[in-house]
Amino acid sequence: MADPVTLSGPRLRLRPWHAADRPAFAAMNADLEVMRHFPAPLDRGESDAFMDRIGAHFAEHGYGFWALERHAEPGLIGLCGLARIPWAEIPWSNAAVPPVEIGWRLAIPFQGQGYAEEAARIALAHGFGPLGLDEIVAFTLPGNTRSWGLMERLGMRRDGAFDHPRLPQGHPMRRHLLYRLRRPDWIEARLGG
Repeated sequence: MADPVTLSGPRLRLRPWHAADRPAFAAMNADLEVMRHFPAPLDRGESDAFMDRIGAHFAEHGYGFWALERHAEPGLIGLCGLARIPWAEIPWSNAAVPPVEIGWRLAIPFQGQGYAEEAARIALAHGFGPLGLDEIVAFTLPGNTRSWGLMERLGMRRDGAFDHPRLPQGHPMRRHLLYRLRRPDWIEARLGG
């Protein structure tokens, strides 16, 4: 498979990962504030394993969570992209096709500046354009208002809630909101419909 593409927007670049990104990625994943809506921060080994899984996803599918950096000042500020969901315990709209999620994570100094929205719009355009995906989903905790607020600004529609199958019964973060965006709705919104 060809090397992952680099995607660009007005301020941002979504690019392939480099070994030099590992320390900054580990620092972001260990930050308690960045990880407040996740079950736990990641130690260096867990962060490196996550980056390796991202690389394997790119190798298998040709897309994934890209490294995110600014044009004006290169250097890792977060991640954003698309990934196939590896678990099927949720009643997805088309169980025969593994769902693809959009996700993002930014280091604290880069939050609240519109970077996540710009990056997500770039990733959605790639997903519904060159990749030809029919639907992209997203999910987050009910208390993560910034994340589901962004999902709604992106045109995604809430489609109920579910218990995350990778978290044990009774875990305080088990309940997640589910959002969906279908390709026809994304095209209609872009055409001003």
